[in-house]
Amino acid sequence: MITLLLRVLGHEHSRPLRRTAALMTAAAVVEGLSYALLVPVLRALFGGSPADAWPWLAAFGASVAVYAVLRYAGDLAGFRVGIAILRRMYHRLGGHLARLPVGWYGTDRVGEVSVLAGHGVLQSVSVVAHLLTPTISAVVTPLTIVVVMLGVHWQMGLAALVAVPLVAAVQVWAGRSTASDDADRAALEREATGRVIEYLQAQEVLRAGGRTEERFGSLDDALRDVERASRRQTLSAVPGVVGLAVTVQAAFTGLLALGAFLALGGDLGAAEALAILVLAARCADPLLALSDIGGKIRGARSVLAQLDAVLRAEPLPESPAPVRPTGSGVEFDSVTFRYGEHTVLDEVSLSVPEGRRLAVVGPSGAGKSTLLALIARFHDVDAGAVRVGGVDVRDIGTEALMARIAIVFQDVYLFDGTIEENVRLGRPGADEAAMRAAASAARLDEVVERLPDGWDTRVGEGGALLSGGERQRVSIARALLKDAPVVLLDEVTSALDPVNEAAVHEGIERLVAGRTVVMVAHRMRTVRRADHVVFLDGGRIVEEGGHDELLGLGGRYADFWEIAVPSAPGG
Repeated sequence: MITLLLRVLGHEHSRPLRRTAALMTAAAVVEGLSYALLVPVLRALFGGSPADAWPWLAAFGASVAVYAVLRYAGDLAGFRVGIAILRRMYHRLGGHLARLPVGWYGTDRVGEVSVLAGHGVLQSVSVVAHLLTPTISAVVTPLTIVVVMLGVHWQMGLAALVAVPLVAAVQVWAGRSTASDDADRAALEREATGRVIEYLQAQEVLRAGGRTEERFGSLDDALRDVERASRRQTLSAVPGVVGLAVTVQAAFTGLLALGAFLALGGDLGAAEALAILVLAARCADPLLALSDIGGKIRGARSVLAQLDAVLRAEPLPESPAPVRPTGSGVEFDSVTFRYGEHTVLDEVSLSVPEGRRLAVVGPSGAGKSTLLALIARFHDVDAGAVRVGGVDVRDIGTEALMARIAIVFQDVYLFDGTIEENVRLGRPGADEAAMRAAASAARLDEVVERLPDGWDTRVGEGGALLSGGERQRVSIARALLKDAPVVLLDEVTSALDPVNEAAVHEGIERLVAGRTVVMVAHRMRTVRRADHVVFLDGGRIVEEGGHDELLGLGGRYADFWEIAVPSAPGG
């Protein structure tokens, strides 16, 4: 558990964590040893001179004070380490997620990452802040008391020692019997979280289909599965809880009977018998708490294992000696890319000279958007190379590569902040004049002027409070402010009304002026502005050339153009 905890939280926390554990262990040992002073106290009280108990009572008080100081120091250290780890953990998890390839984020990852980034991180930190002390106390204090009992009366101590492996065996059995149910519930909770997110994101579709009054089947099923798993988990935990309680009570009853037998036989004094029974009763409380603590530890361990799996997922490798490109041309050299068993791109070679525009067209699923993703190195190729400025993108540092690329997608995502904050993401250090100029070029200023709060208008999560055209203008202004030499466009006007389409096209023209551009075209009219066109189908380039040249060939591109723009001249 400690090894897994350190691997997840980072070995830089090992020293403060071990120091905290040492303080908590010392407090538990002092607590157990303090009960040893009950023996001389009771001997004095049951003997002929009760006043002799005062020095021992003073010593008992002093040991309790030492325990209190150690316990306070241990708890305080635990909370401080927990807070430090919490802050560090969010940075570590966020930084690692940002370095993972986009392909890692499958449909099943949304719920998993949502749970881990929220409840999961807090639960892992709670191991240090809330579970470490009771766990150490529940184990170390009873063991110390057993050692004390051995010193007081070896027969009673030996009897107590026999109960230790029995309690441990029941605890291990209880953990193993519930482990599979714990894992099942955790998996189903992640699935249910994903379904909740899906349900919220699908509100427009559900309402458009008139299904607002209906139950959402997949969400209902997921929540029902969680309910069943919770019931199974609770029922599977009952034998362990009952078994532990019975074992502890049986051990205490056995000690009580043995103590009475020895006392009646004269082998054990009344003071010693009473002291040992008090010690045995003190052992029972933390041992009975083990069932509850064990369940929390198993839950935390499950979360730690999930966090460990995420943190051990291989990010895209960084070159040990990154090369900075000097130009902005883009080249695909015999690129093959597979997604699972499916080959998305197969031996693709193309070149976009600096300052030129390439349009990529083709049917759905041809691999067009994958080309853009490979240029931005959202994935690594399986064979061949993608170069920017003559340098393989794998040899360029991530920050240097991203600084040279501006991306405008069809589906724009805006963060839940103000319009100004979302535009400034393009270049956070830009001055006011540069930001206003970028907004004007994207015709975003027209939007800002008619909004009551202007630049301070909040856009909502994902930009939900703005229209599609307004979101695109923010995205283009952001790209203009970034002022990158390479621009990647995934057809940004296919879902816009004519007014917004005209405004966005104007902003796009200003964005791409003088830059290297790779655009995925869904609306064929935008292809005319390209210097070169490639027609992609089945992951291969089947035709390429200029727009007029490809129309003259009368091949796949011409057929595509004929369907998309039937009234176009030359069609």
